[in-house]
Amino acid sequence: MSEILKLDNFYKAQFVLSKVLRTTELIRTSRINPDCDVYIKPECLQNTGSFKLRGAYYKISQLSEEEKAKGVIACSAGNHAQGVALGATSMGIKSLICLPEGAPIGKVEATRRLGAEVCLVPGVYDDAYQHALSLRDKHGYTFIHPFDDPNVIAGQGTIGLEILNQLPDVETVVVPVGGGGLISGVAFAIKSLNPKVKIYGVQSEGAPSMVNSLHDHTIERLPFVSTVADGIAVKEPGKLTYETCANYVDDIVTVSDDEICAAILRLIEREKLASEGAGATAVAAVMFDKLPVRGKKTVCIVSGGNIDVTLLNRVINRGLLKSGRLCSIEIELEDEPGQLVGVSSCIARVGGNVTGVHYDRTSIVKKVNSCILKLDIETKNHEHIQQIKQQLIDQGFRLYSQE
Repeated sequence: MSEILKLDNFYKAQFVLSKVLRTTELIRTSRINPDCDVYIKPECLQNTGSFKLRGAYYKISQLSEEEKAKGVIACSAGNHAQGVALGATSMGIKSLICLPEGAPIGKVEATRRLGAEVCLVPGVYDDAYQHALSLRDKHGYTFIHPFDDPNVIAGQGTIGLEILNQLPDVETVVVPVGGGGLISGVAFAIKSLNPKVKIYGVQSEGAPSMVNSLHDHTIERLPFVSTVADGIAVKEPGKLTYETCANYVDDIVTVSDDEICAAILRLIEREKLASEGAGATAVAAVMFDKLPVRGKKTVCIVSGGNIDVTLLNRVINRGLLKSGRLCSIEIELEDEPGQLVGVSSCIARVGGNVTGVHYDRTSIVKKVNSCILKLDIETKNHEHIQQIKQQLIDQGFRLYSQE
């Protein structure tokens, strides 16, 4: 491993990138998990909206003049694309980016605005990767790998150097994981300088390629991936990133889409930060106690903020449901005047806010003259939901879910 990754190269990357990076200072917060001392590394505020600029720009800066003249090609779910586009355009180099056909429109258009030619490929990231390789072979482009490359990893690893400089007594760093480039760079940099720091990775339950590979001690390819965190929807980790994680990462866990949505909501509402799904996974793991960080000085890397605005409303609603801020309750009622008044008054007395009402007379219920009342309610938390349900029961209403 040491023959491939060199700490000197990380410092060189830090110097090269100092001309183009926005400084992302740590944000201390008590609103993610009160049981540990949490700091956010907001790479969602980075130029191009994600950490990917670091690795892409540094990799392109190290190409030979001959390689630059041929132009560069890359594949990406969106963030690496923007990093490559910005880096190539700023150096006067042609860039062609292969993106999955389902990539968020905002990321596709941002890539074009940064000067790259875009090629949309049916499928997911791995399909775009294979198509990019075929175009590289056909036209002689220089391929800029999104994660499995020593210079890309060195660029991403500058985040680790910054964290140690900004918080020298850090105890734990939590990192989103897709193909593994970010966590490989962060883990190598930090462990090389302070082996006592724990490095944890987080993947989506719908794309656990690195988790499975490390568990089975061999690189494995997932048959499919499905997650709201499109930036880490990778079927197979890289060879270099797998080996680096196996040697330098303490553990990698998974979080659900609902937990990711709740973390996005928490970051928006409490920290005033917009995070995409992939970027919020580290926060989700700490929020929902997936890692042994209680009492630890912990940094969560929010790796990107390029969330598709058309998805944001659905993400927020899922986050509200997961956090107990919204709930749906079904009540079996006598189908007669005045019933709704009694129910709404009962809910209002304990501070619930009814936002949706639907009568269903078609459901099979015990009494012919009964119906199902479906309510959507704004609530404070899960305890508040239970309080509302108990109040309804105490007032003689029958919750349909209990039957």
